[in-house]
Amino acid sequence: MHKSFLVWAAVLGALAVVLGAFGAHKLKELVPAETVSTFQTGVTYQFYHVFALLVTGILFAHVPGNQLQWAGRCFITGIILFSGSLYLLTMLKMTGNVGLRGVGIITPIGGVFFIAGWICLLLGVLKIKV
Repeated sequence: MHKSFLVWAAVLGALAVVLGAFGAHKLKELVPAETVSTFQTGVTYQFYHVFALLVTGILFAHVPGNQLQWAGRCFITGIILFSGSLYLLTMLKMTGNVGLRGVGIITPIGGVFFIAGWICLLLGVLKIKV
């Protein structure tokens, strides 16, 4: 399981760099500044949780446990839901599509997964015997 977390972290990290570069260089030509800010929030949180996923994968390699496994799953799900929904909202704004406004409800669900991931990581670390 730890290898898949590390693979996910590498892929999501590379994607965050690509999206961050797009947001910094091209996006401001396509959407208003507040939409660029929303997009950047998605990139920032994706980066934070890529690092959390890396730590989780490394810890899981040395001290596997259910809590660490769930932490990794929650971080991946959180990135997809939280950051992904912000990217989708930006794309909808960019295309002028007014449908699918309910997409915004997905963002806080992703945030809950981030919180759950941190709690699971904490519980997994507390189980480590030193």
